[in-house]
Amino acid sequence: MAKGVGPGHRATWEFWGEELRERRMKAGLTQDDLGRRVFVSGGYIGQFEQAIRKPQLDVAARIDETLQTDGFFERMCRKLINKSPYADYFRAVADLEALATRICEFSPTVVPGLLQTADYARAVTVAANPFVADEYVEDKVSARIDRSRLLADATRPEYWVVLHENVLRVQVGGPAVMAAQLGHIAARVRARELMVAVIPCPSGAHASMDGSLRLMEFEDAPPVGYTETAFTGTLLDDPAVVKKVQRAYDLLRVAALSPEASLALIESAAEEFTRCARTT
Repeated sequence: MAKGVGPGHRATWEFWGEELRERRMKAGLTQDDLGRRVFVSGGYIGQFEQAIRKPQLDVAARIDETLQTDGFFERMCRKLINKSPYADYFRAVADLEALATRICEFSPTVVPGLLQTADYARAVTVAANPFVADEYVEDKVSARIDRSRLLADATRPEYWVVLHENVLRVQVGGPAVMAAQLGHIAARVRARELMVAVIPCPSGAHASMDGSLRLMEFEDAPPVGYTETAFTGTLLDDPAVVKKVQRAYDLLRVAALSPEASLALIESAAEEFTRCARTT
């Protein structure tokens, strides 16, 4: 199974890829032949066929035009995208993080989705959606936990995280939930699954005051950036803009504590929440 993709969702994309392979071969085209005609590499076509990489709608439309499939691949692509558990602006990011060789992330207010426990994710979801049904909440939590399995994969990317100390102090879900959440992060750091650095509150202003940011690097494609605010996110692929995001992330890392001091701060905050939970 491709990392970062749930089994049910992957099965439908596998069907898309199998249909592409069958119709490409029927047309007498190699992967390189088709790639040249739709302006991607032959390797990309191979990844589409294996359900590793999901094509954008414009690529699906060009495939239809080349293979003369009367809009089949574009229509099916739209249906599969609509089944995604992620917000429109995040769908491409979720797909890309499953292909990344390195992910660098900064979060100023909330634990990043890849590191959230189910209880923490549930508290965040309910806070933003107080009137929705339990089914909606559990769907969101399930999707977030499915994403986090990326870090348990044998081919997981390098994962670098910078957190503002606010993330450790805001009591999301209550002290017991926070104690478990921070303990979860510390355990993953100690297992060498990721690197975490914390910017302490007394440091003052930092290089990403407007919100979170993320950088993703790939083996066969240029790096991309991603920024997010409360209700939307923006995928950044312009090299000049990505370079600015990289510089901002470098400045954030310089402002943060060392990994050792950051881990000590996370574990200390977890202990404080544990003591608080025992007295409530």
